[in-house]
Amino acid sequence: MIRPARGQEVLDDALLAIADAKTIEQLRQAQAVALPLQYGLNLEQTGQAIGISPGWVCRLRSQFIRGEIVDDGGKPARGGRRNENFTYEQEAELLKPFFEKAGIGGVLVAGEIKPN
Repeated sequence: MIRPARGQEVLDDALLAIADAKTIEQLRQAQAVALPLQYGLNLEQTGQAIGISPGWVCRLRSQFIRGEIVDDGGKPARGGRRNENFTYEQEAELLKPFFEKAGIGGVLVAGEIKPN
């Protein structure tokens, strides 16, 4: 017996999110919630319909039900300078002598910047 899809309480929100989606990720997330509830699709069928794996369908559904909308600007995306130790200005000041030396000789040796 198949377990019934949860999230009936957020179906109206998902339908509104489909209409208001600004990115493909937002659209897929809302569809991952709405399709199983409205049309009785399972995770595999939903994934095939929206172009993602069943595992991602489950993940997107759970996030939407918890109120975590993808690309809502709340959480920064992967990449960038999450682990930065210096500001851009401090980093430029630290590297300035090495770039000047490399400008003269044309070679920048990374070992000089961070010796063992």
